[in-house]
Amino acid sequence: MKYLNDYQAKELILDIGRRMYTKNYVAANDGNITCKTGPDTIWATPTGVSKGYMKAEELVKMSLDGTVIQQGSLKPSSEIKMHLRIYRENTKVRGVCHAHPPVSTSFAIAGISLDKAIYPEALVNLGTVPVVHYEAPGSQGIPDSVAPYCNDYNALLLANHGALAWGESLMEAWYRLESLEHYAMILMYTGNIIGKANVLSCDQVRELIKIREKLGIQTGGIPPCCAAEACNLTDVGVSNVTPQPVNTADIESIVRSVLKKLS
Repeated sequence: MKYLNDYQAKELILDIGRRMYTKNYVAANDGNITCKTGPDTIWATPTGVSKGYMKAEELVKMSLDGTVIQQGSLKPSSEIKMHLRIYRENTKVRGVCHAHPPVSTSFAIAGISLDKAIYPEALVNLGTVPVVHYEAPGSQGIPDSVAPYCNDYNALLLANHGALAWGESLMEAWYRLESLEHYAMILMYTGNIIGKANVLSCDQVRELIKIREKLGIQTGGIPPCCAAEACNLTDVGVSNVTPQPVNTADIESIVRSVLKKLS
């Protein structure tokens, strides 16, 4: 895959920053984005700027050892160490996105990984998402905690912090971050609002893993649990309860009573 040139990389970072801000994945100056433009160079978002209102001249060009090659008036984010570590651990990575999407960040705060075998699209395109232990934002502990997962997974939740995704292009990293938040929302609805989810069978999971491999995706992990037998192979019809006819006299009585109180 060819690298993006400097102009393309900066324009894509600005575009994804606006998407992050518009979708409420970041607040104030939260989040950071990087894009690799050569074997040893990246463009990065600076510290202290809203991702929805960045300018190209504010972005920072760096080498993978952390040396600043080009910058404007703003310095790199303190969390750039996390991005640099991912690039060094996995040379296939060309883009990294870090943000605080509300639902997935809530899972990170609760210490709950995204690993339920219920949603084929998440399993194929994103995979499972572990939660790594807490480290202070901007500390060396974060890149150290992320490093063991860079080659086998596509995204992580950072305990009590936020979400992190990477890919073989910056756009793929962004799509994975979007998929992560969407998956977290589905898990929230099925687990805490509807209160029920049909878990995919082990055979169905194996079929999805094969589809993932055919798409050339070798990372993402496998859900730790699956159902022994499929429970989603029967059509579910609509309710057969016969609706009762509406008593118009009752409705008219209620309307008259309300009007009388208002008069």
